[in-house]
Amino acid sequence: MRRSSKKSSSSAAAATTGPSRGVSKEMDRIEQLFYTYADRSSGMIDPEGIETLCSHLEVPHTDVRILMLAWKMRCEKQGYFTLDEWRSGLKALRADSISKLKKAFPELVQEVTRPSNFQDFYPYAFRYCLTEDKKKCIEIPVACELLNLVLGLQFCPQVKNLINYLKYQNEYKVINMDQWMGFLRFCNEINFPSLDNYDSDLAWPLILDNFVEWLRENKS
Repeated sequence: MRRSSKKSSSSAAAATTGPSRGVSKEMDRIEQLFYTYADRSSGMIDPEGIETLCSHLEVPHTDVRILMLAWKMRCEKQGYFTLDEWRSGLKALRADSISKLKKAFPELVQEVTRPSNFQDFYPYAFRYCLTEDKKKCIEIPVACELLNLVLGLQFCPQVKNLINYLKYQNEYKVINMDQWMGFLRFCNEINFPSLDNYDSDLAWPLILDNFVEWLRENKS
């Protein structure tokens, strides 16, 4: 009886260590992949490393999926991936190789475009573009590129007109978070192109009041 007890406890131990050993090996591969692209002196994947990564993934570095990947990793600094960020993101995606990371992209896109997640991703995209500490605004050209990247597919007519307006006007040089969030609210709530439910008394950012006025003037 004692022998069988020993046997069952040892097989239980093997069952316990089996999966954890597999996880450990997966994390080892994730780390090895990180050091394929990391700069030795900084210990991070820098902009040059990200460009190499993108070429291996066969996507442009300006592709929205790279921004989504940064969101998944909760990256804090634009153009840089730390080992901890890389570990957490790739573990969540179950991707320990370039081929697996490529295959994870469609699922990642689906995850980000869920309304609850997009409400987190959209302001993250803005914060990610704040390239300096304590910076609170992004320049108009950057805002235009970012709008096209994160909203262009969902709200093509609105974004196209908004970008045209931002390039045309000369009152604003930068965009802040309140204005940025206002753009998303506008796309979600306002009938376009009729604008018949836009009410300037509903505490819209002034830049959107000006945008709507510009649209109406051009329409007439």
